[in-house]
Amino acid sequence: MKYSQLPKNMQNEYTRRYWELLQKHKIRLFAKRFFDIAASAVILLILSPLLLVLTAAVKLDSPGPVFYRQTRVGRYGSDFKIFKFRTMVQNADQIGPPLTMGKDPRITRVGRFIRKCRMDEVSQLLNVLNGSMSLVGPRPEVRRYVDAYQPEYMATLLIRPGITAPSSIAFKDEDKLLNAGGNPEAIYVEKILPPKMALNLEYINHLSVFRDIKIMFQTVAAII
Repeated sequence: MKYSQLPKNMQNEYTRRYWELLQKHKIRLFAKRFFDIAASAVILLILSPLLLVLTAAVKLDSPGPVFYRQTRVGRYGSDFKIFKFRTMVQNADQIGPPLTMGKDPRITRVGRFIRKCRMDEVSQLLNVLNGSMSLVGPRPEVRRYVDAYQPEYMATLLIRPGITAPSSIAFKDEDKLLNAGGNPEAIYVEKILPPKMALNLEYINHLSVFRDIKIMFQTVAAII
């Protein structure tokens, strides 16, 4: 894709700078994609017994599908469906806010355990295989938050979103900030999103497979 083919809302002085940077690192991007495919396939194979147990647990715990597929904004601002093990009651997005905090009554019993262990994100390995996501990269947001992006933040849409990122590790206790009082959505957009985006942009500046591997180990350590 050429820069001129990007959505108009992505074309600004900031994204051009990052676009030109990424054009110089095409080999790194190719290596990153190759690593994504190989590593996600191996991880899925290793975790397949656990994933079968989670599938059965989710299905038996409450009515509804095993996976929750939400529309998120991906590379170049295009929408895609993200795979997540369902941790809430069916149609939870229609009976409550988009942000999930603390002891949200919509969360199921099995869902609470899955969220605590961050296992709901593992199914996104399917997104990695189909090319809509990467193992490491800026976490994908819903459209309403992307619409609130500052011009510089749009540069994070130049690469595939990831299952984890430095910002995910830094804000692993995001729920506590959202529960601090006030409007959760305003807190997210005004207080949490800016430092997250700063970390995401810093990640793009130092893109490499070796750094991705390091971030994946840091993520596991943070969960444990």
